[in-house]
Amino acid sequence: MERKNKRHSALFVVLGMISTLTLGFTFGKLAGEINPQTIDSAAGIIGLSFSPAEKDSMISRLETQLSNLQTSREYKLDNSIAPALVFNPLPIGFQPETRQMPVDFGLAESVALPASDVDIAYTPVHELAVLIRNGQLSSERLTQIYLDRIKTYSDTLQCLITLMEEDALAKARLMDAELASGRYRGPLHGIPYGIKDLLAVKGTKTTWGAAPYKDQEIDETAQIVEKLDQAGAVLVGKFTLGALAMGDVWYGGVTKNPWNLEQGSSGSSAGSASAVSAGLVPFAIGTETLGSIVSPSTRNGVTGLRPTYGRVSKHGAMALSWSMDKIGPISRSALDNAIVLSVLNGKDEKDPSTIEAAFNYTAQKDPKSLKIGYFKSFFEGNRSSENDRKVLEFLENEGFELHPVELETSVAAGPMTMMLMVEGAAAFDELTRLGWDDELVAQNRNAWPNLFRAARFIPAVEYVNLARQRSVLIQEMHDLMKDYDVIVTPSYGGQQLQITNLTGHPALCLPNGFNRGGSPTSITLLGNLFEEDKLVLLGNYIQKNTDWQAKRPPLFNK
Repeated sequence: MERKNKRHSALFVVLGMISTLTLGFTFGKLAGEINPQTIDSAAGIIGLSFSPAEKDSMISRLETQLSNLQTSREYKLDNSIAPALVFNPLPIGFQPETRQMPVDFGLAESVALPASDVDIAYTPVHELAVLIRNGQLSSERLTQIYLDRIKTYSDTLQCLITLMEEDALAKARLMDAELASGRYRGPLHGIPYGIKDLLAVKGTKTTWGAAPYKDQEIDETAQIVEKLDQAGAVLVGKFTLGALAMGDVWYGGVTKNPWNLEQGSSGSSAGSASAVSAGLVPFAIGTETLGSIVSPSTRNGVTGLRPTYGRVSKHGAMALSWSMDKIGPISRSALDNAIVLSVLNGKDEKDPSTIEAAFNYTAQKDPKSLKIGYFKSFFEGNRSSENDRKVLEFLENEGFELHPVELETSVAAGPMTMMLMVEGAAAFDELTRLGWDDELVAQNRNAWPNLFRAARFIPAVEYVNLARQRSVLIQEMHDLMKDYDVIVTPSYGGQQLQITNLTGHPALCLPNGFNRGGSPTSITLLGNLFEEDKLVLLGNYIQKNTDWQAKRPPLFNK
């Protein structure tokens, strides 16, 4: 992939780099002679010790390894080049359904057109689709409404990187002309949307939210953006993300929560969630590695869907963790997310981690046919909120039978997140070795610069063993969840967020009220691999019979 910004190509050195860098070297530079004393120092960092004879025997091998690393670093690797080791989340004996059936979203035959532009702006996708299909609302008018709102509010929210006004209006007019001629592309025909600015769009900047890349242009368009374009969606802008997909701090500021402008919007899909919450777009694309859809969806009071790992192509997206990155929609409803996911879904030859799987959603299925579990201990005492328990009460009052489940595994998920750190350090190798990380705004102990440096001291042997433990975790989670269609959990209950991101399970994050400080809260529905349809079925039922997701931040309801 050709980049105009050649200076910032990232280098991925295969896992041996991580091991050797524990042996007395920092940022790829020799710190001194390799001798028994430097071996002792390096071994102490990783909790090992060696006898004098063992240390003496290692010296020549370590010198050879260092030479090999120096040779390896001479070859420049772009962030877009994935390792030959491809993560597969499928447990033993499991294969997803591949036979695609006709999708039935249960869209209404007709919808009343809201009287005001602000009410139109807050209308969910599944109703906007009907208004456009029936000719009550043109894509051009709808797109102009959102463009106007973006120009009015994006500076306040610090949520926008690139406005694509001219291209958006041209696409909207084309969609109106196609509809007038009898061509209708489907529910996203003429619907505006935005993307997280780690997705490449040819002819625009793709900044990754980080100062070293703020002028970067990638001569390619991400696969999912091309799919949305083919489905008739109208791209209006590229929204902020916390630098290199962490938090809400980017090179231009801190993206704000529309419910509380004194608070950041969380991240890393910061701008996508903030923009949807403020009615700047009806849906936006986010990504999640370890909470970056769930966390901002919670903070901003919107609905986020994290798909199964491998369902959606990552081609054209910034890589942080090749084995954990996932791309999904953020919108106003579970049903909206299903509409978007039906377009994003599919195996992609450009992304070897994608897995062929059907997405067979039908509104005709009875939600009460689902077998629903809940992580019992997470709803007890101080481990959950009153809002979380109200969701269980709602389901029980509606006649759903709830089955208590405990999230117990034989392996600890916490150490496995070091895999993310290793992969991130590899994806941004040059950023660290060449000192470009000093340009990032966030420089605290838990920010990427420090985490990437520390990750270089995680041995390759330990990375591989963590991956082996991850195989155990995948199987154990499959065995736990396979008897249920959906499991309900507090969004931050126990280690479920870490575990399910490591195993690749899908999650639907729904608003479930507000805390005492007036900030939105959420509940999460977990599903089996490639069974997002069941999450949407239950989520849609909850949202049709409650109004938690219908609330609007007062400062932007005008």
